[in-house]
Amino acid sequence: MNTGTQRELAVVVGATGAFGQAIVERLVGRGLTVLAVARGTDSLAGLAERFGPRLLPCAADISGDASIEAIRATVDAQHALDGAPVRLVVHGPGVAVAGGIAQVPTTAMVDAVNIKVGGLLRLTRAVEHRLVRGSRVVAIAGHYGLEPTAYAAAAGVANAALFNVMRQLGLHHGARGITTHTLAPGPADTERLHRVIADRAALQGTTPEAVLDAMRADSSIGQLTTPAQVAWAVALLLDPEADVLTGSTLMLDAGRRRGLP
Repeated sequence: MNTGTQRELAVVVGATGAFGQAIVERLVGRGLTVLAVARGTDSLAGLAERFGPRLLPCAADISGDASIEAIRATVDAQHALDGAPVRLVVHGPGVAVAGGIAQVPTTAMVDAVNIKVGGLLRLTRAVEHRLVRGSRVVAIAGHYGLEPTAYAAAAGVANAALFNVMRQLGLHHGARGITTHTLAPGPADTERLHRVIADRAALQGTTPEAVLDAMRADSSIGQLTTPAQVAWAVALLLDPEADVLTGSTLMLDAGRRRGLP
């Protein structure tokens, strides 16, 4: 944890999305400098204006290998400036809403896995030389990777693969005291969810309002996950006690899962 004597760096992929912005805000509040990675320069400029010198924008497309050098160069430049280690890596890019398993284009399935799994590998390879004992690698997967549905095919497949790869990374990096953590939010009330809802409503021949009500009813407390709750979980992992959670999945699904464990 940042003691105030040394600056620490967090790298957040998907920083301009609904989850990403909440995570950036929480981490800046914890005293970290955040390297925000996203494709859009305009949205990154907005974040930089909002958070000032505690935010380092990095325009990179995590779906391509060129992102490795783009992220590495920014991390190394910051390290040369103040010696900041990479304390936290958060991989949270979104994937396209591509429809249900009967309609999803096969290219969309491949693209989703490339972004989620290939992107995670590109990110870790860009920063692994700056990780230190106690650094965290965090991936935001999703409920549908554990609870398959007929209407969210790409997200389900990509997130299922992500759970597996995160376990492998945990085994690889554990000897260095670097821990890995997967977050599995339930459906979150974001613009992206409402696109999923529209697709599901069309598939089922019903209204988006009815689908949204059903999604809330799936939760034992009748709630959707919020970006602020996901950001809270990310920041929680900065505590030294979170070592014991390495390799595990934090379920942020508001009581949706029925199976054990």
